[in-house]
Amino acid sequence: MGRRGAGFARSSALAVAAVLAVAIAGCSPGPGTDAGPASPSAGAGGGRTATGPPPAPDRESSLPAALTGQKLAWKDCAAPVKANGSDARAPGGEWSCATAKVPLDYAKPAGETLGIALIRTRSTGGAEQRIGSLLFNFGGPGGSGVASLPAMSDLFGKLRGRYDLVGFDPRGVAESSEVVCRDDRATEASLALDSTPDTPAEEEAYFDDAKAFGAGCARRSGKVLPHVGTTNAARDLDVLRQALGDEKLHYFGFSYGTELGGVYAHLFPRKVGRLTLDAVVDPSTGLVGHSRNQALGFQRALDNYFRSGGTPPATGTARVVRLLDRLDRAPLPTGSSGDGRELTQSLALTGIIAPLYSRASWPALTRALAAAEAGDGGPLLRLADSYNDRDGQGHYSTAHHSQRAISCADTRGRVTADQVRARHLADFRKVSPAFGPYLAWDLAGWCASWPVPGAHDTPEVSAPGAAPILVVGGTGDPATPFEGSLKMAEELGKGVGVHLTYKGEGHGAYPSGNACVARVVDGYFLDGKIPAPGTVCS
Repeated sequence: MGRRGAGFARSSALAVAAVLAVAIAGCSPGPGTDAGPASPSAGAGGGRTATGPPPAPDRESSLPAALTGQKLAWKDCAAPVKANGSDARAPGGEWSCATAKVPLDYAKPAGETLGIALIRTRSTGGAEQRIGSLLFNFGGPGGSGVASLPAMSDLFGKLRGRYDLVGFDPRGVAESSEVVCRDDRATEASLALDSTPDTPAEEEAYFDDAKAFGAGCARRSGKVLPHVGTTNAARDLDVLRQALGDEKLHYFGFSYGTELGGVYAHLFPRKVGRLTLDAVVDPSTGLVGHSRNQALGFQRALDNYFRSGGTPPATGTARVVRLLDRLDRAPLPTGSSGDGRELTQSLALTGIIAPLYSRASWPALTRALAAAEAGDGGPLLRLADSYNDRDGQGHYSTAHHSQRAISCADTRGRVTADQVRARHLADFRKVSPAFGPYLAWDLAGWCASWPVPGAHDTPEVSAPGAAPILVVGGTGDPATPFEGSLKMAEELGKGVGVHLTYKGEGHGAYPSGNACVARVVDGYFLDGKIPAPGTVCS
């Protein structure tokens, strides 16, 4: 499987939305609290008063007026080719695009700048109904909001009644000075490598590839590489808020976007308007803990998948492990659809992971597993190609380059191969026989020989004095397990983090189509209604 910093999580909310199964589900919210009407002048930051310590001063750099007062030049959008390869198309006429300028290095705010690409569709409500701009981040890190938001905008139609919907490419992503590390041929070779090395030769190839990737990033994108971390991206959000003319930031973050939103709230608590964090990254755990959590989350999803079809989870998992072991010995042919490629163990693991992001994709997993067991690796390879952002011509997007660069810029911890063998491999395999070995080796491979030091062990998200922030956790989320949402709500602070539980499968509660979740989240964004403690949607 191709490596994924921070384990498997990527901009998977987009993948979930593409295969939505709209299910009308029950809700047991309780009475909730009415935050009162929102208004642009109030920044729509109303709601029950946050308790806890008095607000800390916002950690704002002294930025030049040319940045804080910049006027965005909106124009028709071109196809976001850097994000989605040759399959990308220009959005319709209701969308417009612009570029905002931000400091390359916030320690030198008057120095060199880079451009942050934006896309926007205006609110369908009247001026008296409009609250402001609602910014989206769909995760990754490395996901392109410019490419994703138009494809997903129908999901947010109700919110558009009171907000302009705004997507952006964070620094180092796609149209915003994208990080580029290698070409398509090298990417394809890397994805086929054995990511659970069993021999000295396989281990050497694994780490040589990691070293080559980092060197390629430094060679091709060395100027931006030290500056693509989440703290800088959060500071960019505040520049975007000002350029859009909003007193407060209104924001909807999914997956990694929840970490970005939490860091923003920590840096700028007084600028928090209405923020919702869905499919939440655990801010309390570092590299090892996050990967172990993902081993647990994906194993939980695999268990639920087999259980839904009447197969005992232990039996189903053993079946997957047998298939992966078989592929480790001898890859499978994939037919004409594979362009002569074979299905390796690593690519098969990717193909199994991809449909676990959404229950609606479970039938595709059933068909692909059956085909592989019958000797045809084509269906699993196609699932892996989709996950790896490979188009029909064999081109890959740079999203995974950006993902790795951002996560390694953020993560201080570095794990060695010896530590994997001595401390983690057996433990991860016990947590997940199917996914644990990959995630254990990924600890050492992801940021190996990285040319830029990491910033921290865990992100700081405490936000005393901020307006209430809605934190949504799904009990069946494979990539960002439910427990992380509880930690996020806790670390945001008393009276700030407001938790909503979604009892359901998939990575992201709002994209699941659950009517209860939509009602609570829409009520928060549109009317400032804070759900009651203990609210559960099922």
